[in-house]
Amino acid sequence: MTIQGLVDWRGKPVSRKWHGGVRATLFLHVLVVLVNTANIANLMNIVGYLHGTMHMDIASASTTATNFMGAMCMLSLVGAFISDSYIKRFHTMLIFGPLEVLGYGILAFQAHNQSLRPPQCDISKESNSCVPVHGFNFVLLNIGLYTVTFGEGCLRACVASLGGDQFDNDDPVEQRQKISYFNWFTFSISLGGFLGLIFIVWVENNKGWDIGFAVCALLVLIGLIVAACGFPFYRNQIPAGSPLTRILQVFVAAYKKKNLPLTDYKETEEVAKGSTAGLEVYARTRGFQFLDKATIDNGEKGDWSLCSTSQVEEIKIILRMLPIFLSATIGYLPFPLLMSFTVQQGGTMNTQLGKIHISPASLFIIPITFQMVTLVIYDQAVVPLLRKLTGHPGGITHLQRIGIGFIFATFSTAVAALVETKRKKVAIEHGLIDSSTGVPMSVFWLGLQFFFLGIIDVTSFVGLLEFFYSEASMRMKSLGTSIFFCILGLSAWLASFLINVVNKATRNGEGMGWLDGSNLNKSHLDRFYWLLSIVGLLSFLNYAYWAYKYEYRYDPRIVAEDKEKSPQSDAI
Repeated sequence: MTIQGLVDWRGKPVSRKWHGGVRATLFLHVLVVLVNTANIANLMNIVGYLHGTMHMDIASASTTATNFMGAMCMLSLVGAFISDSYIKRFHTMLIFGPLEVLGYGILAFQAHNQSLRPPQCDISKESNSCVPVHGFNFVLLNIGLYTVTFGEGCLRACVASLGGDQFDNDDPVEQRQKISYFNWFTFSISLGGFLGLIFIVWVENNKGWDIGFAVCALLVLIGLIVAACGFPFYRNQIPAGSPLTRILQVFVAAYKKKNLPLTDYKETEEVAKGSTAGLEVYARTRGFQFLDKATIDNGEKGDWSLCSTSQVEEIKIILRMLPIFLSATIGYLPFPLLMSFTVQQGGTMNTQLGKIHISPASLFIIPITFQMVTLVIYDQAVVPLLRKLTGHPGGITHLQRIGIGFIFATFSTAVAALVETKRKKVAIEHGLIDSSTGVPMSVFWLGLQFFFLGIIDVTSFVGLLEFFYSEASMRMKSLGTSIFFCILGLSAWLASFLINVVNKATRNGEGMGWLDGSNLNKSHLDRFYWLLSIVGLLSFLNYAYWAYKYEYRYDPRIVAEDKEKSPQSDAI
């Protein structure tokens, strides 16, 4: 049995028996694990490199780290645009993925050569005399970082979408497998992070950053080779031309006919036939009626004068998702800030576990371990139970799952504020206010805020990914996935902006803001966390309003029951 709209690597129609399904996604899961072994370890540990080796102050290191994360997510738009418009997702991965290998190679080269780094200096003891990275070395650092982000951005825009393409949403069995795929896709990210925070962080902190970055380059290369080996099994979506062009055509055509009335409207021939080269077609929906004027045939011909109903409906889909996108961006704001500042908090505390020294970045093993365990339980036990109760394939709707995560984001910042208040109190009691390390308080006090971070990933991360992929039109699936990653990227950039605004607004006569300087004991991170709690609560209420008003493209409940057992396992 063939599936319309999808082709194999030779451009021939795919067969449900030989292409796609769980088997095809296994290659992608390996890629996701290996790539995230490198990326998550560096996202968590890069602050230590920027502060300890490149001698940036706390605010600059945190800003650079969040910008690094933000660019990695925002550049997914480039990969999405290319794969939706011109070349298949698989080919986009193979062309741009090697750039990530090159970026890690540049970072390894710089870390290996002393002349490309600032002079050695213990910034925890001599913070005022350490020379921060500057000039050519600063430029080289950013070239390496942003080459990594460009390659990874193009990869992540395509991997999730390519995996989703392996399942047919019209088949009840494959529909459930696709929902399970996104849970296991997130599990693969977490497993990569778990391995990276144990292995890569240890290598970087004990064997050297040059060796650590080189190992990261090797892991990404191996992942790309494994993904390439799966090419005979992939279902590939045929690129449908530039989505940006189609969007502009609708607005231009509608503007040209702004004075024409919407009378005697008839469905286009495209809808009447019900098929266009195996792609989705849409009937006219209510709302945004000014766009419907693009379908009025007033005698003018051409793509910029007359658009199909499906073309107009694609734009309506994007516009309807816009409030969710904006509210979710603000709702996710606490996440990158907690990741960045929690590492710096841990660096000032007692990181000993018996005779073992634990890197602050490795503390993220706590939420990642919790996330992996929770995802398995959620996918294998909770979802089947909720599915029977609610009729939803995923147990609950995507938007409900996202909202749960945003509630816990507020809890996590409140807990972080309480822990930071305790940490500063201990530092003052022991006369360590002028020291940036050595606070006699176990780093495991940070465990609870890590616990909440894990819940945010299990709920909001997976929910947002599924929502934007499933709601996007077939011709914009990669764009839908990249919109999700843009939320993460914009949140990271908003976090950098918020740091700068707070510092400027809170500077006293001595010129010190809440987050200024290199000594966290003299900063007011606790106040900043309380501010984030207020922002998180308000953003959740805003999100809840728009989520309540949102109407899904399709009824998210199960519309068909299985009539036969699937030959493939639902487990992945």
